[in-house]
Amino acid sequence: MSPARDIPLRRLRLRRSEGTFRDRLHILRRRWRLLLRLSLATSAAYFFATHVLDHQQAFFAPIAAIIVLIAGAGLRGRTLFELVLGVSTGVLVGELIIMLIGRGTWQLALVIVLTMIVGILVGLKGLALTQAATSSVLLATVIPVAGSANPATTRFIDALVGGVFGLATILLIPRNPVRDIDREVQQFLKQLAGILSRTAQALRTVDASLADMALNEARAMQPQVESMTSTAANVTEIARMAPMRWKQREHVETYVATVRDLDNAVRDARVLARKTSALLRHGEQVPPDMDLAIDALAKAIGIFADDLSQQDAFDEARQELVEAARMASAALPEAMTMNSASIAAQVRSLAADLLYASGFTRDEIDERLEF
Repeated sequence: MSPARDIPLRRLRLRRSEGTFRDRLHILRRRWRLLLRLSLATSAAYFFATHVLDHQQAFFAPIAAIIVLIAGAGLRGRTLFELVLGVSTGVLVGELIIMLIGRGTWQLALVIVLTMIVGILVGLKGLALTQAATSSVLLATVIPVAGSANPATTRFIDALVGGVFGLATILLIPRNPVRDIDREVQQFLKQLAGILSRTAQALRTVDASLADMALNEARAMQPQVESMTSTAANVTEIARMAPMRWKQREHVETYVATVRDLDNAVRDARVLARKTSALLRHGEQVPPDMDLAIDALAKAIGIFADDLSQQDAFDEARQELVEAARMASAALPEAMTMNSASIAAQVRSLAADLLYASGFTRDEIDERLEF
């Protein structure tokens, strides 16, 4: 085979899966609750709809349970509402159209288009619109069993039953919300401290490439911010709704408040690394002891992470954060440049972000960072 023909075939090859089998096995062990919920919710919803409500073809009950269980974190209650709203709209529109034109290929095309039009006009979007379309398709393609109840009614009820059973298993078999959010926040803070340490090393060694590396690492953390935000919404819901986790609500709220400020902190870290790189590339004078100030900030982040996990009062972390900001201000030379001034300002901003996360008010921060 010629090289020219071989290239397309290479492109068609499946990419190797990332992670080892051991990694995937670890993920599987961590998801035992989801597997248990799926098995219980789907079977219970189907049993209830079939044997208690006497519904024929009650496939929508387990489907609805799966949707609620797999839905976006922190949106279970909303998901259940959107699920029922979408199903009811799809069933209503689909049933009315099928009563007039019957079932068939061209009828299916018309049903799905008209259902989407009606859904958009009444304001459905996202999951609700998807479920409206799905329900209308099922209604148009699955012929009801002879003598069964009105599918418009039974499928709406089945969707409600499945959603309720899915939500119930989440409340009865809840994850540990503190452990979930702590795992992500600790990893985030560890990486943030590492970025700061690398930036400090760049100043010590006058190596702009290290600052650029820190900048790239900081940019790559944005998906982690989004993941933490999603996890925060999930654990907030669990701590609020699951009786077994009510005692953890206060600790969860502390983490959730912290996540809001960590997004600002990583943005400040990006600016800090960028300004450090610019200062070194332009050959400007490195402010004496500025690297020590940034190292002190990295150390303060480690203490903050421990205090957050242990529910301590953040006293030591706050003291270290204020000291890091003071050192950065003191390190500025008399003939400062825009870049050196920006570096000191970003150390102060990072300290302020974490002081906010520790529970300080704006006035308290201004008072302590007034040098």
